[in-house]
Amino acid sequence: MTTKPRGDAKTKLLDAALAVIRANGYSAATVDEICRAAGVTKGAFFHHFANKEELAISAAAHFGAMADGLFSAAPYQNLADPLDRVLGYVDFRKAHLQGDLPDYTCLLGTMVQEAYETHPSIREACDRQLREHAAMVATDIAAAMDRYGIKAEWSAESLALYTQAVIQGAFILAKAQHGPAVAAACLDHLRRYLELLFDRARRPRKPRPAISPTV
Repeated sequence: MTTKPRGDAKTKLLDAALAVIRANGYSAATVDEICRAAGVTKGAFFHHFANKEELAISAAAHFGAMADGLFSAAPYQNLADPLDRVLGYVDFRKAHLQGDLPDYTCLLGTMVQEAYETHPSIREACDRQLREHAAMVATDIAAAMDRYGIKAEWSAESLALYTQAVIQGAFILAKAQHGPAVAAACLDHLRRYLELLFDRARRPRKPRPAISPTV
């Protein structure tokens, strides 16, 4: 999700925070740099936010809202089979591995890796957004489990969180290798794993028409 500063000063600062923090990390991002990227003054910054931490917490919610809009309108949402929607979600994530690293990596994962111990409020904000996104995926997973008669020790919620673990790990590897190829390969593995869990051979059959008894 690429972001360009737009709208009022607060929105410009939030959009700029997404870009700067994803590019440089939370610790290295400065208020001055975020203001420059947003095209606003420091006075405008402190009018809306007490400090960088408060901006980061708001940026997490801003990022989550953008993600909600993006995924809610994604084409895979129109698929009738919930398993197709789950697999379509993975395909959609893979399709967005384009542009520069900050364009497709996750603000939440970037911030929480740095701030989980030193800034509990940021950790909680990132955790909340990650869980809410996973809950969206879990809805389709639960429906697919019901449709395919999957009875397992694992839950739809745990599998949804696992998809996020793979995606966040894929972003880390993309940063390490400075390119999206390794992340795309990880998502391909995730897709294959999901297909194995649900076993396409177990696709529910249409009920056969009743046979009238012979006299």
